[in-house]
Amino acid sequence: MQLLQTLAFGDAVSNDARAIDALMKKTGRETLICAKEIDDRLSRDVVIPYGEMPKLGKEDVLIYHLSIGSDLIHLVEKLSCRKMMIYHNITPARFFTGYSDYAEGCCRLGAHDLQALKNTFDYCQADSPFNRRELLAAGYRCPVDVRPILIPFEDYAKEPDAATVEKYSDGWTNILFVGRVAPNKKQEDIIRAFACYKKTVNPRSRLILAGSSGGMDRYRQRLERYIEALGAEDVIFPGQISFAQILAFYRTAHVFLCMSEHEGFCVPLLEAMYFDVPIVAYASCAVPDTLGGSGILLQEKDPVFTAAVIDRLVTDGAVRASVLEKQRQRLADFSYDRVSALFLRQFEGFLKGDYQ
Repeated sequence: MQLLQTLAFGDAVSNDARAIDALMKKTGRETLICAKEIDDRLSRDVVIPYGEMPKLGKEDVLIYHLSIGSDLIHLVEKLSCRKMMIYHNITPARFFTGYSDYAEGCCRLGAHDLQALKNTFDYCQADSPFNRRELLAAGYRCPVDVRPILIPFEDYAKEPDAATVEKYSDGWTNILFVGRVAPNKKQEDIIRAFACYKKTVNPRSRLILAGSSGGMDRYRQRLERYIEALGAEDVIFPGQISFAQILAFYRTAHVFLCMSEHEGFCVPLLEAMYFDVPIVAYASCAVPDTLGGSGILLQEKDPVFTAAVIDRLVTDGAVRASVLEKQRQRLADFSYDRVSALFLRQFEGFLKGDYQ
């Protein structure tokens, strides 16, 4: 049984839990997902409230997803079944200071939970080497394996929103970032680099910051003031959009630009790889792990240099082709078949006590 604080519609942690649930069912295992907070768009066929969680015996297995603070840890600590944790990382609370007291509190609680649970689990999976290092630094002594997020890539083969594709296929250069509008994602640094690119290199360009700003109104307002202060034009916040629209933005993007300063994995990097969008990303936290030598990693956030890198990718076909080829090679490491086989091998090893 999988347990997590929130099962949302479309976020990386929830998608990982649902992909694992489908994989378990495919292999004939009896399994279910329980959550404390459940997106209204999800049916009881997908998830049940944690209050209806069945009693677990000693031979049952609990898989707990840790990505934010939760009082569910008290329930986890009391259970006498076999326990496994999947660690997706906790965003440091300092990023949210002055923007969201709620998010700051949840992340502080998550940091507490990370420490409080260090002697609770028989086995852990971290979805990146960066996350594994965090578990070991926090004092976890149970076996800890790395297993990337499980992504059914066939979902991305669905039809993109035709109106969005038409609108943004107008000959302009589209710079894209996909991710919630949040202080750790550092959208201000993306905006600064784009403003330099647009003013000094390519006036026929736009920046698309695709992601919800729900709960981050103060940060969104500060970004808008920053855009005005820079005199930047053609910065677009689509807000909460459909999956078909997200696909359309990837289909029409020329460069994916990530300046985030805290990522435990960063699924949008893989999405950009899938859609053959060359990546320029700041080398922070798990980003170098996920890129694995592909894309273009920035060691500093110099907007002039970043603008030059973007221009090279847009105008130099040979450089673009070389970057995309390395991204395709890296994407193969995250194929559904490869990651699902890895999960099952590691899970069976956990059940048998046969750790690698």
